[in-house]
Amino acid sequence: NNFDILFAKKKNLNIENYKKSYLKKTRGKLTSDSIRFDHIPNEDIAAIIYTSGTTGFSKGVMLSFNSLAANVAFAKKNMPLKSSDTIVSFLPVAHAFGCTFEFLFPFISGCHITFLGKIPSPKILLQAFGEIHPRLILSVPLVIEKIYKKQIKPTLTKLDLLLKLPIIKNIIYKKINKKLTNAFGGNFREIIIGGAAINKDVELFLKKINFKYTVGYGMTECGPLISYSSWDNFKIASVGKIVDSLMLKIDSADPYNEVGEILVKGDNVMNGYYKAKEITAFTIDKEGWLHTGDLGIIDSENTIFIKGRSKSMILGASGQNIYPEEIEAKLNNMPYILESIVIERNGRLTALVYPDMVEIDSSDIKEDKLKSIMEKNRNNLNKELPAYMKISAIEIHYKEFEKTPKKSIKRYLYK
Repeated sequence: NNFDILFAKKKNLNIENYKKSYLKKTRGKLTSDSIRFDHIPNEDIAAIIYTSGTTGFSKGVMLSFNSLAANVAFAKKNMPLKSSDTIVSFLPVAHAFGCTFEFLFPFISGCHITFLGKIPSPKILLQAFGEIHPRLILSVPLVIEKIYKKQIKPTLTKLDLLLKLPIIKNIIYKKINKKLTNAFGGNFREIIIGGAAINKDVELFLKKINFKYTVGYGMTECGPLISYSSWDNFKIASVGKIVDSLMLKIDSADPYNEVGEILVKGDNVMNGYYKAKEITAFTIDKEGWLHTGDLGIIDSENTIFIKGRSKSMILGASGQNIYPEEIEAKLNNMPYILESIVIERNGRLTALVYPDMVEIDSSDIKEDKLKSIMEKNRNNLNKELPAYMKISAIEIHYKEFEKTPKKSIKRYLYK
């Protein structure tokens, strides 16, 4: 197999001679009858995976074999991977998303997995995709958003007048689609984006050019998948439909129009938190519903639309619900801004901004000018927002925000 061949190459052995020697040693010794596996009940714990701690407290999630099996079974049935397909594994395997969908699922499907041995920066990832040509790509939004902001958006600005002509616009969109597809190896059936919300402007553009992407939703406590739809059935601004191994409930009087907490129950749900019975009882109620902490609504087809996290939601002065993620998505698309966090201070909204230092240095922008640029960004942003969501100030952070392994900002550090 591949592992033997790699071993032979590493030892500088003749591969054909190595194969003959190996077969001679093992012939007649290994049969299907000689291999036995102990029976393991599905409810037994398969792994304890620690959450990434965006709120400051990591918890050991006890996932059963049933949870992992339900995730892999759904993937086998619904996701486009087949035997001998290639995939690049770059998400942390110590976390549920990477473990289940970049290792377990492709492994049992008979795929060739290439593990990235470097920090997955967009540059390194695109190089790997160009060499491996993966058939399925799992990605966090950051990778695609950076490509859009650095490469695609400047091109669109230059071609603004041409994009107003329908026929020419379609030609340009097709060329951009092809260029973006080739950047990811040119061989994928779809890109599944997960781990965080994707920027709305980026998503609108991907949909315009008919790019093969979809957005999934999950959490470690579900091993991790909660919802998914294939790229050709995916509804924009959603996170797909609830998977068939879970039931869904929105904790509101009108789940189709009124935002409420997303609750799920079924095979994917964890056994509980390791040595934390009180937190487990708080998270999984007596009826078995897992309280995700995410807020959203659904449509008649059980497609989920997430509005934000209950823990990050800010209550406005007149009782309005403010979802900082919606403001941040707009702010992150503005000049010289790489990422941001919106927080509440003394009853007012403040945006903490980490600027794009590479772009600032290349443009030779000094601190005073950067401050005036950010003030202009604030004014332009507020024009797009209702009065209760307007930003009172922007604070510049010259050090990148601390993140979890799946690249979510640790919000609790900045409140």
